[in-house]
Amino acid sequence: MAYEDAAKDAMLDELGTLAVWEGLLDDGDSEITGGSPAYARKAVTWAASSGGIMAANGTLPTFDVPADTVAKVILMSASTAGTKYAEIDVTDEIFAAQGTYELTAI
Repeated sequence: MAYEDAAKDAMLDELGTLAVWEGLLDDGDSEITGGSPAYARKAVTWAASSGGIMAANGTLPTFDVPADTVAKVILMSASTAGTKYAEIDVTDEIFAAQGTYELTAI
């Protein structure tokens, strides 16, 4: 069964009301913690889906990251705990010391 873009748009727009926080996972699939300034999930808003594609509305966040490896981006329902809706592989970025990780696309 193949979905038409209109169906994908409807599903993605609903997802956009639920997955309103972005976070980062390390190369062991654990959410990154710690640092100074401390790592924290960031809020995200979504533009209306079009052509079966959902894109962030506005500037993507920059995360404070302690010494760790960023391996994945997660889409979550809450700023802490919550429901995970997506896990997206990214090119590993290794931080030998505290730094910042900027999303350029999602």
